[in-house]
Amino acid sequence: MGWLYSSYSRSELIHDRIQPEEHPQASIRVIAHTLRGNVLWSVVEVTAKVEGVHKDLAPGESIRYIRCDLLQRSGGQWGYKGMDESVHPYYYTCPLSYLDMAPVQSSEWRESVRAYHARRCTSPAATAALTA
Repeated sequence: MGWLYSSYSRSELIHDRIQPEEHPQASIRVIAHTLRGNVLWSVVEVTAKVEGVHKDLAPGESIRYIRCDLLQRSGGQWGYKGMDESVHPYYYTCPLSYLDMAPVQSSEWRESVRAYHARRCTSPAATAALTA
């Protein structure tokens, strides 16, 4: 998927990305979100209203996934590029707690997220902050 730009400010774009959505086929809601620089991490829950929304969902059933929205300003407009865990985004600042909130779609990506957080915990700056 490419970048989608709008006339929203950065904060309006973030607000828009985390709002619940109602569609004829499904309901979508963000159950957790956090901003790390210009990466908006979300845990999204999709509830099917009809057959065919997802191969594993019957109407009334839900599934969760981890979404990564890259945020960028270009030509005075803010935009986003939405991805989910299944495409292995090359961003690993996802909160560790989110990994427990959605089924695994990419074990390789999750290993990279855990490795990123492990390196942060053992960095000299993190160690100094813990001992200060």
